[in-house]
Amino acid sequence: MFGINGLKCTHVVRRVILWVLLTNITLLLYCLTKPNQVKMRDSQEDTCPHRMAKILKCSQVKDYRPGDCFNIVCNHMRFEPREVSKLLPPDAAYITILRDPVDLFESSFHYYHRAVPLTWSIPGENKLVEFLKNPQAFYSPDAYNSFYLKNLLFFDFGLDNNVEANDTSVMRGIHYLSKYLHLVLIAEYFEESLILLKHKLCWSTEDILYFKLNSRKSSSVSKLSPEVRAKALEWNGADWRLYQHFNATFWARVESFGKLRMKQEVAELRRRNAEMEAICIEGGNPVEAQNIQDSRFLPWQPVGESSILGYNMKNDIDPKFRTLCEKMLTPEIQYLSDLGVSLWLTRLWGWVKDTVSTFDWN
Repeated sequence: MFGINGLKCTHVVRRVILWVLLTNITLLLYCLTKPNQVKMRDSQEDTCPHRMAKILKCSQVKDYRPGDCFNIVCNHMRFEPREVSKLLPPDAAYITILRDPVDLFESSFHYYHRAVPLTWSIPGENKLVEFLKNPQAFYSPDAYNSFYLKNLLFFDFGLDNNVEANDTSVMRGIHYLSKYLHLVLIAEYFEESLILLKHKLCWSTEDILYFKLNSRKSSSVSKLSPEVRAKALEWNGADWRLYQHFNATFWARVESFGKLRMKQEVAELRRRNAEMEAICIEGGNPVEAQNIQDSRFLPWQPVGESSILGYNMKNDIDPKFRTLCEKMLTPEIQYLSDLGVSLWLTRLWGWVKDTVSTFDWN
């Protein structure tokens, strides 16, 4: 009996050692390819663009050549107007989307917390709740990947995510963004947002048809009590002020567009989406990762779990819809790869976590 337990213990130790080694190698490669995090100062006009230029270089965009203009630049990036403007014509429209800061915090904490060393020492099963009881005990502005844990919206817009909500620089940052952003969409009202986007860019309904990708199964979403939500709002206070400001401008646009007109166009969008779901999706609903039959449609999963849902595409699709269905069902990582983006480090990390998760030690 002693020998068996010792053998099992050895297997666990080997697994932990391999996990640590592979993770450290991947993080080292990541650090070598990822510029350092830069803390913004209060004066965005004077310092942010020059300092941010160290983070975002227009030359890092695939196929960029000085003087060239792109029709669309659309991907995750930390916003810096001077660098982005080098890629686009002078009359380009700048559009972004916001999500409720509490829901964003819950989602990013769940999705990234294993990549944020600050969270590794949090006790208990519900690390998010424990974190919010005393955030300062598990947070340092200069720590690796710490931006995932506080005011992520402010960070993504190139602002100082460690600023407190009552700091005067918060409203300065919001007004700074307002000068550049032509339309701010709201994730909680995604269909209304798409209608405004369609008319802003003179698109058709066909251009805004969509399937909901990268969603989590409901059992993995933390049910936050009112008290916990209040703590999350307080911790992400700068994001909350940002969200409130642009939520107000969003509904002012809806009012100007016409509520009845908006209701009619949303109904039409839902009808057309339902038609595409019937054409493309096997069973009509998303499925868990282990039930996805084609790896092309398997979404990226957080470390240590498979909580992100995906789709199976129908086999008997009319040929005229096949390419469209494939594009609408393809997750982000595969889609970027199809566009020619080099994601070798992302794929390496995926291989590491999948290998360690499934390795058979016997």
